[in-house]
Amino acid sequence: MSVAELKERHIAATATVNALRERLKQRRQALLDTDVAGYARSHGKTAICFGSTDLVCCRTLQGHTGKVYSLDWTLERNRIVSASQDGRLIVWNALTSQKTHAIKLHCAWVMTCAFAPNGQSVACGGLDSACSIFNLNSQVDRDGNIPISRILTGHKGYVSSCQFVPDQETRLITSSGDQTCVLWDVTTGQRISVFGGEFPSGHTTDVLSVSINSSNSNMFVSGSCDATARLWDTRIASRAVRTYHGHEGDVNAVKFFPDGQRFGTGSNDGTCRLFDMRTGHQLQIYSQQHGNNDNDVPIATSIAFSISGRLLFAGYSNGDCYAWDTLVAEVVLNLGSLQNSHEGRISCLGLSADGSALCTGSWDKNLKNHINRSL
Repeated sequence: MSVAELKERHIAATATVNALRERLKQRRQALLDTDVAGYARSHGKTAICFGSTDLVCCRTLQGHTGKVYSLDWTLERNRIVSASQDGRLIVWNALTSQKTHAIKLHCAWVMTCAFAPNGQSVACGGLDSACSIFNLNSQVDRDGNIPISRILTGHKGYVSSCQFVPDQETRLITSSGDQTCVLWDVTTGQRISVFGGEFPSGHTTDVLSVSINSSNSNMFVSGSCDATARLWDTRIASRAVRTYHGHEGDVNAVKFFPDGQRFGTGSNDGTCRLFDMRTGHQLQIYSQQHGNNDNDVPIATSIAFSISGRLLFAGYSNGDCYAWDTLVAEVVLNLGSLQNSHEGRISCLGLSADGSALCTGSWDKNLKNHINRSL
């Protein structure tokens, strides 16, 4: 068979797959009685009252000399770890803005960071294709640096995201540009399970983000450059439990809804979406109207839900940070328009464990801590 014939068969197969995907989408849409916004309005629900005075930037965390790429909170609410292109992890006291640790990294191109559930260790990863673990209680070396306590190696591409399993101190999940996610034993440094890659139903391009279900830590969801999110069960590493379609660009961020039955996504297509984990249905789209030029649409880089789930916070590449009403899909506040807002791309954000504070990180090298009594 010639190369030309192979190309023709590939084009025909691709067209068939796309047609089947469209038919499946239409079939699913026909089975839906309504969406979240329609159901909410039919029951008299309106957008919540949420003004600029309700969410106040009380602290600006300054200290990084490069773009901030990632942040994470401890469970006790008073500490934040951030990762920056300056090649450092900084651990902050969120209440006082003081730095408690400044960790120099071997690779400056760090993309992700995370606190261990006990708050005593932090993990990070990036273009070195490894995930490094630091024990914050370790003795510093002669240069004043905290030594690496464990390096998790095995990925064949950059490490884009990492998260400790909430109820298992010694386990951590990473996602990577090698199209896989990996469950690690931090104590031994060994891989427990690989998700995707050679296995069927895995992601077909770089995996950008992961979120572990706090209600069932065996389940996690991943987002990828293949424009899909996929649900995984750590007890079944060979295949994805379900694949979620709808986005038209890279899925940069995924986050489970507080009840553990749904999850949100943020994408290069400028939209955030809410999916039902069990049925696979797309429940809601959070999208602002923009010009006809695709270049005018800001990228959704990061997301987080309020503790009640009524608000979805989304950071964008143009410096906006919307608070969406998840029920009626309306923006109730744009933090990017407030005084003392970021001056660059919002690259990461996260909510404290008790839901009382929102921290945002930006390419302007700063983090901002916002306090709201109603969250």
